[in-house]
Amino acid sequence: MTLFTSDRCAVVAEIGINHNGDLDLALEMIRKAKAAGCDAVKFQKRTVDVVYTADELERPRKSPLGETNGDLKRGLEFGQAGYEKIRAFCADLGIAWFASPWDEASVDFLTALDVPYLKIASASITDVGLIEHCARSGVPLLVSTGMCDLSMVRAAVGVIEAAGGKIACLYHCTSTYPSLPEEINLSGIATLKSAFPHLRIGYSGHEDGILPSILAVAHGSVSVERHFTLDRSMWGSDQAASIDPEQMAAMVAGIRLAETCRGDGVLQIYPRERPVMEKLRRKDTLEPV
Repeated sequence: MTLFTSDRCAVVAEIGINHNGDLDLALEMIRKAKAAGCDAVKFQKRTVDVVYTADELERPRKSPLGETNGDLKRGLEFGQAGYEKIRAFCADLGIAWFASPWDEASVDFLTALDVPYLKIASASITDVGLIEHCARSGVPLLVSTGMCDLSMVRAAVGVIEAAGGKIACLYHCTSTYPSLPEEINLSGIATLKSAFPHLRIGYSGHEDGILPSILAVAHGSVSVERHFTLDRSMWGSDQAASIDPEQMAAMVAGIRLAETCRGDGVLQIYPRERPVMEKLRRKDTLEPV
């Protein structure tokens, strides 16, 4: 399943770890994302013992999943059976799914599940070994650019393309949670379009509300990704920076309206203008050139 087949903006609901390790909750989130009009859902995949040190995993951290940070991190991960259910559920609903791998083993795990994309998170864009491994997987890549200046983005794109990778979309992103209006910098979409004219440019937002995500489409974004939750008051580190089903549905509707308003750029006299023209113009002696 491809997200980029027309001028229609592809909307991605990032479920991430907002499922809190509950597969039934994850499936319900997928259902709600589809009902809101999303084109895809995204998860995060980690090999816990690779991504985190033993000391970090042993650190005390109380959560609904246990007493240590390791209990939390392991509890948030789905294994083979869980992702098989996610894959089948998404296929039945007609919505794409993929994930951000945080280590090389997770790349291989997701590739074996035939995901249509791998998403390189902003936190991983400077991990050359990981992004080369993603590139060599043969799976098209979605790449977020938070915590990067343009020279860093150029370097990452160069590494990916030198390794034979295909970037399906490069996402303008600010990695603050939530992002302040002065940090969002939607003009960065045009900067990326100019710097990488051969690539599609999208927007991954972390702002309060939905207006910047809608405005991103007017700035030329071909995809919008937002963190998604069923309830922003739920336990979890990403819930408060997410949008709920009602907000997601409103955002998708706003994006579709923005696409209609954007038009094709051809200046013309619309049929509904002609009666107004005939009524209001005193003379029509201008010769078109």
